[in-house]
Amino acid sequence: MSENIVRLEKDPHPTVPEQGPTVLTVVPAPDTQTRVVPLWVRSGRAIKSAITHEHTKTAARAVARHGLYVAGGTRIVARRTWDGRTASRYERMLRAAEAAGNYEVAAEWEERGQRFRAERHRRRMDLLASPVDAAKTALVGTGMSIGALIGLGIALALATKDPVDVITPLAAVVGLVSLLVTIVMVVWGPLLTIGPFLALLSLWAVGRHQKAAPAWALPARERDSEGEPITPSIVVKALRDLGVPALRGAIKEMGDAGAAMLGPIRIAGCGVEVDVTLPSGVATNEVQSRRRKLAENLTRHEHEVFITIPEAARTVRLWVADSGALDEPIGPSPLVTDDTLTADYAKGRAPWGQDLRGDAAALSVYQRHLLITGLSNQGKTAALRALALWLALDRSVEFWMGDLKGVGDWDMFDGLAARLIQGPTDEHVIQVTEMVEDAVEEMNRRLQAPPGTEFPALIVIVDEAQVAFMCPLKDDEKRPYGGAKANSRYYMAARKIHNQGRAVNVLLWQGTQDPTNENLPKLVREGAHTRASLALGTESQARMALGDKAVDGGAAPNLLRPGLDQGTLVVASAGIDIPKGQSSITVRTHYISTDDAKEIAERARALRDGVTTLHTIERGEDRDPLADIAAVIGTTARVRTKDVLARLTKLNEDAYGGWSFIDLKRVLDDAGAEPYKSDGVMVVSRDRVARALANRDTDGSASDAA
Repeated sequence: MSENIVRLEKDPHPTVPEQGPTVLTVVPAPDTQTRVVPLWVRSGRAIKSAITHEHTKTAARAVARHGLYVAGGTRIVARRTWDGRTASRYERMLRAAEAAGNYEVAAEWEERGQRFRAERHRRRMDLLASPVDAAKTALVGTGMSIGALIGLGIALALATKDPVDVITPLAAVVGLVSLLVTIVMVVWGPLLTIGPFLALLSLWAVGRHQKAAPAWALPARERDSEGEPITPSIVVKALRDLGVPALRGAIKEMGDAGAAMLGPIRIAGCGVEVDVTLPSGVATNEVQSRRRKLAENLTRHEHEVFITIPEAARTVRLWVADSGALDEPIGPSPLVTDDTLTADYAKGRAPWGQDLRGDAAALSVYQRHLLITGLSNQGKTAALRALALWLALDRSVEFWMGDLKGVGDWDMFDGLAARLIQGPTDEHVIQVTEMVEDAVEEMNRRLQAPPGTEFPALIVIVDEAQVAFMCPLKDDEKRPYGGAKANSRYYMAARKIHNQGRAVNVLLWQGTQDPTNENLPKLVREGAHTRASLALGTESQARMALGDKAVDGGAAPNLLRPGLDQGTLVVASAGIDIPKGQSSITVRTHYISTDDAKEIAERARALRDGVTTLHTIERGEDRDPLADIAAVIGTTARVRTKDVLARLTKLNEDAYGGWSFIDLKRVLDDAGAEPYKSDGVMVVSRDRVARALANRDTDGSASDAA
């Protein structure tokens, strides 16, 4: 049936000339009947159109979202309150540890829960007695206050000779209390009115911050950025669309649409983990080489998906982060939270951070040279310093440090390190080079010691080592300090320590920026047993930093995001637990601020007998023995004579390397600061040496004036 024809016509008999109104006339089509659409039908269509309009949906989502923010915020606050008041958090962590088979951690959480319950019981017992104690205190305080006010009034009355002034202080206090009551009465009403709204606003803020609303109620932008939850169907679809023809064909032929390929999807840290057994004809490297495409198929960014090779043959292990989880901090270092923590160079492991599964990542530094590299301002110094701070808690370890940036990042080691050179100039490069050469001499001395001799660890740290490699200066014999030739002083000293230093616990730790063949020679970077890299710009730099084997195995520091993944390291080392089949591991390091680093260093100083830190290496010049003795004693009240001799030798081996006790005693006797016995050993007094120096300087000044 054809539709009626609707057209607009002029009224043939207008009531007002020249104002013919336009009227709607329905003209039936030939052989049809006129259909009149009821008003309620038209109204229903309009209502349906309004309801399904996008603006209406957006408004409805907004209303639901903000209401659910309040409900979700209430739930979150209630959960936090419940966790804070009960032991539910400890029970939850205990069950999780038992499920993972980590019974040591389970026992630790059980002990923490018992300690929490005991402290809660003690607090409750204290609350039972607190009302009586508070009442007694209030009565005594009130009586004393009234007595004091009356005494003040008596004194005032005596001074003014007016008996009425006896109650003046008391009346003033009563007036003040009355004023406060009036203020409270005025303010109390509005507070009762506004208080619930403020409470609702705070709950809404908590819910909004935690996005405590279902995905359908969130704005489109946030829904898109959340990422889909990882399910078996999504994983199979992502693999099917990976662009590997053999894999796509095998999935199509499988009766279960590829589900048999997948192992169980397990929660692993801030993401999930799943093993995928590839069908015949598909190699693991074909999946590894398509990491970006696989991540995008899983609605993730490239840095949120990691592909590793487990023990099982023809299997890849996918770790997929929760969307945005890698941008969240991992928490403070145990060095900051546990002030009883100590270190053990030979058997211990430094608490460096967490791996992507959320497990603790600890590094052994025993007889391992270390290299950390990355772009500028990515956390290189902080990562290197965290290892040194941990190792400083082993009192047997000695540090020689050179910071060629010189902005104070290593100041806290003053009084811990035997040598601490800080500065960016060529003169500082010369001193750092001589320090590393001295470490070579110490290594050679140890190598020539009788077999079986035990040596404490000597850790030589050079931060911003690229400054040393690129130094253009030459010495008096025309040998360059920098460079990568056989006559380069810094390069050759580093190579010698790499070759033989670990055998006698002389280790070289270096931090450098933006590795190239010019600022980090090949033989030096390959001499490090532990190689770690922060964000880099190119794959070629990643190969320089970690080596070809690590990069070919999936290590990709060049895929880390500069500025966003600060403190995230890709580590290749036998000193850290790396899953079997992998060549590297990604570690999110704990950040230790400068203030926290100073507190840790203070704890380390308390473990030692006082270390005199040398800030320069002085050679070939006239020495002042008494001033040098005062310098090596430092702030310690008295130091054993043999320790003074050892420190003088470190200060300047050319001048004091051959000194004996007789030479030391001669200088001190001549100055009137004779050594003496204390607890059966000969010691040198700081006060005696300081007094002798002061008297000598005073006499010298007087004679000069005369």
